[in-house]
Amino acid sequence: MSSPRESFERASLPAVTWLSGLPRFVPFLGVLALVVGGVLLPAPGWLLLVVVVLLLGWILALAWPRLSPVEKLMRLAVIGLMVAVLLTQVFPRT
Repeated sequence: MSSPRESFERASLPAVTWLSGLPRFVPFLGVLALVVGGVLLPAPGWLLLVVVVLLLGWILALAWPRLSPVEKLMRLAVIGLMVAVLLTQVFPRT
């Protein structure tokens, strides 16, 4: 019987393999496009930011055991920043 961690990594393997086969700038440009679209598009555009937060959380969960404490903190800060941007888009001050 495999642990939940091993099951999660095994289930993620096809997506990670596909992502690693892309040129390095393609995932970056994809995330950048989602963030810019989420910030600039009208009301339902914030859903693009939800996708970014989920994607970054998934990558962080995969890398978590191999990261140093400082690297974990930096990645959590990026996700926290994206959540803050998401919340400002969902609940704008008018």
